[in-house]
Amino acid sequence: MATLAVTANEIRKNIIRAVHSAKSGHPGGSLSAADIFTYLYFEEMNVDPADPKNPERDRFVLSKGHVAPAYYSTLAERGFFPKEDLITLRKIGSYLQGHPDMKKIPGVDMSSGSLGQGISTAVGMALAAKLQGKDYRVYTLLGDGEIQEGQVWEAAMMAGHKNLDNLVVIVDNNGLQIDGNVADVCSPYPIPEKFAAFNFHVIEIDGHDFDQIADAFAKAKECKGKPTAIIAKTVKGKGVSFMENQASWHGSAPNDEQFEVAMKDLEQ
Repeated sequence: MATLAVTANEIRKNIIRAVHSAKSGHPGGSLSAADIFTYLYFEEMNVDPADPKNPERDRFVLSKGHVAPAYYSTLAERGFFPKEDLITLRKIGSYLQGHPDMKKIPGVDMSSGSLGQGISTAVGMALAAKLQGKDYRVYTLLGDGEIQEGQVWEAAMMAGHKNLDNLVVIVDNNGLQIDGNVADVCSPYPIPEKFAAFNFHVIEIDGHDFDQIADAFAKAKECKGKPTAIIAKTVKGKGVSFMENQASWHGSAPNDEQFEVAMKDLEQ
């Protein structure tokens, strides 16, 4: 797991580089999800940068599309496109827009950004696999603030009803959204019980512990007849001292001085 930790740290560095270069973006939730992204793309998913449209590949939908910096950094680290392009994030003419675009970015299976909608797409993909007799699996990452959206629960109801055991829903439970603590804005708790009520196999983990992450995805594959929800407890801004557990870094970019501090934190 040490190699995965090193990879996740490189992804975090590239998140900071990209958002700093853009002077805008969403570093907090990108940093909290970096370990999940790392495990998905370097261990879990059947994907090939040389053949990103292979019909037999596993699918991933970033439901909380604003954490595109983490998604792009992971795809670049995995070899889907050059890492040098990350500093063009959100710039005019760049294919790396503020939210993922499946028509322009290699490895992106679904354009996303309108919160609550990505899980519906993932459910549709998983259902399509079942109807076509395909073995590919579908993964989707949601924010804990995002699950305040009603469409999330409509999709969850369908997934449970259709017994989509090829679907894994991951909730990045960092506890914070743009307006503050999720429990204060509109509490989604208890999250595990809600998914369980929709016929999900529910697993709770520390979203920064690769052993727990590995075990959760292994159990998801073993589960038959139910979709799996992995509730990953994480730290918003993970790895950057002044960003950790601060809602203000949901959608703010570091200035030059803050960039230097952040990179030193990650170098350590």
